Amino acid sequence: MSARHIELFDTTLRDGAQSSGVDFSFADKRVLANALDRFGIDYIEGGWPGANPSDSKFFASPPKFNHAKLVAFGMTCRAERSAGNDPSLTQVLSAKSPIACLVGKSSAFQVDEVLRIARDENLRMIKDSCAEAVKRKGARGCFFDAEHFFDGYKQDSSYALACLDAAAAGGASKLVLCDTNGGTLPFEVERITGEVAARFGGDEKVSLGIHAHNDTGNAIANSLAAVRAGADQVQGTLNGIGERCGNADLIAVIPNLMLKMGLRTSVEERSLTRLVDLSRLLDHRLNRVPRAESPYVGLSAFAHKGGLHGSAVARETRAYEHIAPESVGNRRKIVVSDQAGRANLRMRLGDLGLGEFSDGQLDRVLGEVKQRESEGYSYEDSEASLSLLALRVRGGVVDFYTIDRFRVMDERRWNALGEEVIESEAIVALRAKDKDRDKSKDEGKEQGGDRVERLTAAVSECGPVNALDKALRKGLTELYPQLEGLRLVDYHVRIIPPDEGSSGTEATTRVSIDFMDASGESWTTVGVSANIIVASLRALDDSYRYMLFRSQQNKP
Repeated sequence: MSARHIELFDTTLRDGAQSSGVDFSFADKRVLANALDRFGIDYIEGGWPGANPSDSKFFASPPKFNHAKLVAFGMTCRAERSAGNDPSLTQVLSAKSPIACLVGKSSAFQVDEVLRIARDENLRMIKDSCAEAVKRKGARGCFFDAEHFFDGYKQDSSYALACLDAAAAGGASKLVLCDTNGGTLPFEVERITGEVAARFGGDEKVSLGIHAHNDTGNAIANSLAAVRAGADQVQGTLNGIGERCGNADLIAVIPNLMLKMGLRTSVEERSLTRLVDLSRLLDHRLNRVPRAESPYVGLSAFAHKGGLHGSAVARETRAYEHIAPESVGNRRKIVVSDQAGRANLRMRLGDLGLGEFSDGQLDRVLGEVKQRESEGYSYEDSEASLSLLALRVRGGVVDFYTIDRFRVMDERRWNALGEEVIESEAIVALRAKDKDRDKSKDEGKEQGGDRVERLTAAVSECGPVNALDKALRKGLTELYPQLEGLRLVDYHVRIIPPDEGSSGTEATTRVSIDFMDASGESWTTVGVSANIIVASLRALDDSYRYMLFRSQQNKP
C-alpha cells in the first residue's frame, strides 16, 4: 500500500500578511506565488479579494501556475443576508481562482458573544455560503475554515460538529479545523481530529484539513498530530509568519511529513533540496535576516563546533545530524561537501535553462558565488544575476555595451507655489555595439570599429535611481529596442552591518530590483556596494544585459 498523500496549502500571502511589519507589494505576491508553485505547493491562498487594493490587483491579474491552484479567501455571508446577495462574498466568489476558502464561526461562544446572532442563523450562513461557492466554482471549489473549532469543540462539541455538518451539506469538500487562538495542545488536537475523522470517515465527498496557530509554540506539532489522526491537508505559511505568534511553519512541516513520517506530498525529492532557497526568498522579500536557528534551513541547523561533536561528525555525519543537510538544500559547517555544492548548483543552473556546465566550470562558478556572498551578495532570489555570473564564467555573455562613467546629482528647490521640489539628474557615458545602424547618421557621436559612444542625461523627481535608469535606457534603446518593454516593478534595499569597530555609515548596501518584460515574464537582479547608487547601477546593468541575452537566445 502506498503512503498517504498530504495536501499542502500555503497561506503566506493571506494569513502571513497579518504579521506585524509585513506588507506585501503586488510584485512580492507574484514572486512568492510563482516560487511556491514551482516548489510543489498544491494550494496558494492569494489573499482576500476586495479587502485591500493589493489583493484585488493580484486576483485581477493572477499568475499562471503549472501545478498549484489559486485560492481566494473570504468569510461567509452576513447575518440576515442571502449568500447570493452579499457584496463581500460576491467579490470573493467572482475572483479569478478555482477555489474559494470561506471562514465561519464554529464555536457557540463566538456566535453568542462575538457575532451575537442566533446559532441557527450561523448554521444557515455557513451552509448557504458554501452552496453559493459550489454553484460558482464547481463541485470541489469550496473549502470551509472552521474558525475557533478546537476551542468550540471543547466547549460545545455538538454545535462545533453541527457547523461542519452545515458546511458539508452546502457542498464544501474540505473541512479545515482551525486552532485560531493557538491554545490547543498536540494530544488534544490528535484526539479531537480523530473523533471528527471517525464522524466523516464514510463520506467520500469531504476530507479534513488543519490550520494551526503558534501561540503555545505547538503549531508544527499540532499539524503533524492532526495528520496522524486523519487530516489530509495542512495549512501554514513560509517561515511560520502570521498574526501574533505566527502559523504552522511549512518549511518545517514539509520535511517532517516527507522525511520523518514517510508520507507523500506534491513536493518532489528534487524540489525539497530547494527548501533553503524558498525560506530565504521570503526573508529577502521582507528584508529580514534569516533566523540561524530555524530547523532544517537555518545556518546553524547543521553547524558543529569543535570537540566531541565535531570529531564525531568528521567520522560519521549521522552521529549528530538527524538528516543529510543536502536533502533540504542546506550544508554542514565543519565537513563541507564540495560535491554537494556542485550538485545543487548544477541543478539550479539547469532549472534556469542555461544548459550544461563542466565540473571545472561549476567549481569556478561556486567559488565566485562564495566570494561574492562574502561581500554581501545574495543569489537565492536573484536568478538573473546568477545566470549572468555563470555565463560569464563559461564565456557565454555577449559584451553588448560598456558603461564608462556616470554622475548623479540631487537638487532641492522650491517652485512658484512655494512647494519643495527635489530633482535628480543622471549623466551616463557608455559605449555600445552598433552593427545594425548607419553610423553616418549618428551626428556628434564618436565611433570606433563596431562601437558607438553615447553621452545621455535624464532628470527625475522620483529619485536618483529612476534618473539613472532613464539615462541608461535613453542611451541603449535606440540600439536595442527590446529594452523599451522592460519595466522596473519593485526595488529593495538591505543594509548589511559593517564589521565590528567600523562606523555605521561604512555599512554595505545590497540592492535587489524586480523587472518585468512586455510578455509578463519577471526576474530579479542584485547589486552590492558601499555606495547605494553604485549598488543600484549594478542591479540595473544586470537586468539590461539579462534581457539582451534572452532576446539573443530567442532569435530564430
